[in-house]
Amino acid sequence: MSFKRSNSLSGLSIADQSKNAFLDLKRKKDHRYVIFKIDEKKKEVVVEKTGTPAESYDDFLAALPDNDCRYAIYDFDFVTSDNCQKSKIFFFAWAPSTSRIRAKMLYATSKENFKDELDGVHYEIQATDPSEVDLEVLKERAH
Repeated sequence: MSFKRSNSLSGLSIADQSKNAFLDLKRKKDHRYVIFKIDEKKKEVVVEKTGTPAESYDDFLAALPDNDCRYAIYDFDFVTSDNCQKSKIFFFAWAPSTSRIRAKMLYATSKENFKDELDGVHYEIQATDPSEVDLEVLKERAH
């Protein structure tokens, strides 16, 4: 027996604004990153914050909450060993250990459905503390 994955676990929808913010990052390079949160009242994934192309990875990390879950995408620019400029899109499932259990469960059960809507993500990082999202982790994964 197969279940349709869309929204089967959590009943969440994905706001058009969320899909558009991802496309703006992917196609137009309008954002360096987008942080998404689940609006429990509306039962949808919405954009919480976007970062300008000039913002750094540290700016992105500072925008993640210390004690609540979020999804995020980050457009990582780097130079390859043969000196080519590249860009890879990372998807983050951020669930700090200090988050509410209910939030961790909601984000965990909704993640695949949400990530499936983001066509063009290259890598996924699940993290519970800042050491798991260190810039070196991105560099290792991207190369």
